[in-house]
Amino acid sequence: MRNLLIFVFAILILTACRPSAAPVAVSDAPSSINDRPTTNLPVVPTKPMKDMSWTDLDEKVHKLGDFQGKAVILDFWATYCEPCKRAIPHLNSLIEKHGADNLYIVGLNVGGEEDSGKIPKFLETTKIDYLIAFPEDALTRFVFAERSDIPQTIVFDRKGNQVTKLIGFSPPIQKQLDEAVEKAVNSQP
Repeated sequence: MRNLLIFVFAILILTACRPSAAPVAVSDAPSSINDRPTTNLPVVPTKPMKDMSWTDLDEKVHKLGDFQGKAVILDFWATYCEPCKRAIPHLNSLIEKHGADNLYIVGLNVGGEEDSGKIPKFLETTKIDYLIAFPEDALTRFVFAERSDIPQTIVFDRKGNQVTKLIGFSPPIQKQLDEAVEKAVNSQP
């Protein structure tokens, strides 16, 4: 009898420790964590990309569509971001290599109000050969919908189509950036 009880108890223990079933969706609504989608589907911008804008240090508003015919790099950065700082000389060299007539780069500061006040002093010690500006909220929400890391760099071809989006800056990412810029600059307007 005792052996029978031990056998039954062992069976109950073994069957009770099975892993649970995978979660099942009960709705068509996308799931999210902290209002960020957890799907691998691409995020759709809230307005056409050509209408996405930024405001430069002189408070002039620019739109991506204004640069049709040029390859464009939008680099989202902050003065306190070390990978962002390492990317700046390379971005400068891309302008030297391809020329300002072919490639337009915008450094879009996303460091917040406190960081924006540090830009003038930062520019005293750091050579930047491209426009510094601040992205509109719709552009910021689109770019950071999936990840909030910086730098984030988006390359657009001459027709305004996105070629690639890169996150971070390292030798392999620099190589990917160079390849994307070559493709963008050599695209047909």
